[in-house]
Amino acid sequence: MSSLALSSLKLPTVLLLSPPPPAKLIHLSSFSSFLLNTRVPQATSREFFSVVKVSSRPISTMATDKEIVGSVKEQLAKLFEESLRAAFPDIEDVQPMIAICNDSRHGDYQCNNAMSLWNKIKGQGTQFRGPQPVGKAIIDNLPASEMIERCSTAGPGFINVVLKKQWIAKSIEKMLIDGIETWAPKLPVKRTVVDFSSPNIAKEMHVGHLRSTIIGDTLARMLEFSNVEVLRRNHVGDWGTQFGMLIEYLFDKIPNWEAASAQAIGDLQAFYKASKQRFDNDPDFKERAQKAVVSLQGGEEKYRKAWTQICEISREEFQRVYERLGVHLEEKGESFYNPYIPKALDLLNNKGLIQESEGARVIFIEGKKIPLIVVKRDGGFNYASTDLTALWYRLNEEKADWMIYVTDVGQREHFEMVFAAAKLAGWLPLNENDFPKASHVGFGLVLGDDGKRFRTRSTEVVKLVDLLDEAKSRCKLALEERAGKATEWTAEELEQTAEAVGYGAVKYADLKNNRLTNYTFNFDQMLSDKGNTAVYLLYAHARICSIIRKSGRDIEELKKVGGIVLAHPDERALGLHLLQFAEIVEEACINLLPNLLCEYLYKLSEDFTKFYTNCQVVGSTEETSRLLLCEATAVVMRKCFHLLGITPVYKI
Repeated sequence: MSSLALSSLKLPTVLLLSPPPPAKLIHLSSFSSFLLNTRVPQATSREFFSVVKVSSRPISTMATDKEIVGSVKEQLAKLFEESLRAAFPDIEDVQPMIAICNDSRHGDYQCNNAMSLWNKIKGQGTQFRGPQPVGKAIIDNLPASEMIERCSTAGPGFINVVLKKQWIAKSIEKMLIDGIETWAPKLPVKRTVVDFSSPNIAKEMHVGHLRSTIIGDTLARMLEFSNVEVLRRNHVGDWGTQFGMLIEYLFDKIPNWEAASAQAIGDLQAFYKASKQRFDNDPDFKERAQKAVVSLQGGEEKYRKAWTQICEISREEFQRVYERLGVHLEEKGESFYNPYIPKALDLLNNKGLIQESEGARVIFIEGKKIPLIVVKRDGGFNYASTDLTALWYRLNEEKADWMIYVTDVGQREHFEMVFAAAKLAGWLPLNENDFPKASHVGFGLVLGDDGKRFRTRSTEVVKLVDLLDEAKSRCKLALEERAGKATEWTAEELEQTAEAVGYGAVKYADLKNNRLTNYTFNFDQMLSDKGNTAVYLLYAHARICSIIRKSGRDIEELKKVGGIVLAHPDERALGLHLLQFAEIVEEACINLLPNLLCEYLYKLSEDFTKFYTNCQVVGSTEETSRLLLCEATAVVMRKCFHLLGITPVYKI
C-alpha cells in the first residue's frame, strides 16, 4: 500500500490489546471443476458484446436461519449447472467453470463453459454457429435469482456476471447477525490429518521448523473453520539408532540420571553434539551405544526410562516454542508407529511389492531411478517403513479422508515414492481427484540477508525460541522508547501487545509468500508499519475498531435494526470483496496455499482504505450503513488473523 493510502488512515505507532467484542471414496472432479479453475483467461474484447437480463423461474440463493451458504462461486455454480442441463441436455458431466473476473469493468464473475462446449458440439449438426451463441443460450436458460443483476457475453463466449448490490448488502447484513461461521467453505472431506512441525528429540527447534509449524497450523485452522475434523499430528523423531549414544552418554555423564533434572542435563543440543563426538571417536562407547539400541528396542526397563526422560526434556523445550506461536499439536512420533511396522510391511509383501535388492528389502517405483528402501541391510527399519506405516494407520485406524504432510521441498521425492507405493498397494486410489488422498506440502528455505541459509554469526542455525523472543523484544522496545508507553501502560499490556505484534509479524512474513519459494528473514521489513506486513494490518484493524467506538453508536444494536446500502462504487467494491472471503479460504484449503489468504487480507485493507478515504463514515447521512460496513470488515479481518494464527489488537 502506498504511503499516501497509509496516511489517510492516520495510523499511529502503538497498539493496545483488549478482549474481542462478544460476538469412503469421494470423487472430487465435480467439486474441483470450478474451485480449482480460478485463474482463467479474462475477456477484454468488446467484439460481440451483449447484455441480457436474467429471467425465468426463481431459485433462492439467500440463506435462511444460520445455515452455511457456501461461497458466491458455489452459489453461482448451482445456477449455471441448471442452465447447462437445460440448454444442453444431451451433453453429460458438464460442470460449471466459474471464476472471479480479473477486470472488474466487465463484471464480478465469469462462466467459461461456452468455448469448451462449442468444441464438443461443432460439426455434429448443431444449431449453434460458434461459442458466442452457446454463451447466449447458457444465459437464456439461467433461472431467475435475487443474486444476479445481469449477464453479458464477450469475446469467444465468455459470460460475465454482475451481482446485485442489494443481494451483496443483504448477505453481509445476515453474516453480521448470524456470524462469520455461516461463511465457512464447504469441503468434500470430513476428517483430515495434518502432519507438521515434527522436530527431532534432543535437538533444538530452529528457524527451519518455523515454516512447517506455522504453515501446518494455518492449514489446520482453515480446515477446522471449514468444519473439517483435523487431527494435528506432531511426527517427532523419537526413535532410532541415535538414542543408543544419547542414553549411554546420559549414563556416563550423570550416574544418578534417574533423579536428574533438565537443568542437570543442560542444553540438549550441546548434549547431542557431545554424545555424537564421543560416538565417532570412542570405539568402546560406540559399541556400548549400539548395544543400548538393542536394549531399548527390546523394551529393557532401564533403557526405556532413560529414553522417556530425554524425550520429556525435549518436549518441554518444544512446548516453549508452541506456546509462543499459539500452536496445538498431538504427538504421535516414530516410536508410536514402530509396533505396527511389521504388519504394514506384511501387507505390502503379500501384494508382491517388496523385493530383495543388494541385501535390502525395497519397493520399485516406476519412473524413479532408485527404489524405496523399507528394510535396511542390517534388518532395521527407516523413514520409509515408518511413513508407510503411519499412512496405513491414518487410513485404517484414524479413518482420515486426507493426509497432509508439511515438510521442506527436499523431501518431496521421498513422499512421492511413499504415496506411489501406497497406490500400488491399493491403499490410495490412482485418481488424484479421488479421496482418500495424501498430499505433500513442500516449502522453501529461510534465508539471511546474504542469500544463504539463515544462521547466527557463529554459523549455527538460529534457535526458533530465540528468534521469537527477539521479535517480541524489538516490538516492546519500540513501544517503550518511541511511544513512551512504559509509564502509561501496565507491564501486562506491554507484554501482550509486544507478543501479538512481534509473533504476528514473524508468522505473516512467512505466510504471505508462496510456500514453495525461499524467503529472506529480515526483522526491519517484517516489523515495518508500512506495506504488506502484519504490523500494518494490525494497525488497520485497530483503526477500524476506533472508528466504530468514536461514533458512539451501539454496533450490536445497529446490526439488528440497521441496513447496508452500497450506493458508492467504493462501498460496493468493499462489499463484494468481503463476500469473496469464503471462496478464498476454500481455494487456499484445496490448493494448500496460505498465501492466498494473506493476499485477500491485504487487498481487503486496501479496499477499506479507498472506501474510508472517499466515503465519510461518522457524521454522514449514510453513517449507519457505513458503520456496518466497517464492522463487517473488522469481523472478516479478525477471522483472517485467527486463521493465520495472529492475535488481533483492538485499541490504538
